[in-house]
Amino acid sequence: MPKPVHLYTTEGCHYSEAARDDLEWRGVDFVEYDVERDREAYERMLELTGGNRTVPVIVEEGKPAQVGWMGRGCYI
Repeated sequence: MPKPVHLYTTEGCHYSEAARDDLEWRGVDFVEYDVERDREAYERMLELTGGNRTVPVIVEEGKPAQVGWMGRGCYI
């Protein structure tokens, strides 16, 4: 069974909302982390992206599959 996708987001970022909506629409199991409310998730995201502070970040199999959504994102 595949591991769930990890989605790093912030509230109010419409690119984060679009990524979440797409994963839900496709029926992908995912765990969402709000990096503004969860400091540990924020630190993990920075580690995964090499310090890139753009959300959303979609992580599959422990590696970032996508930073931003459709080439755009919210900088935090």
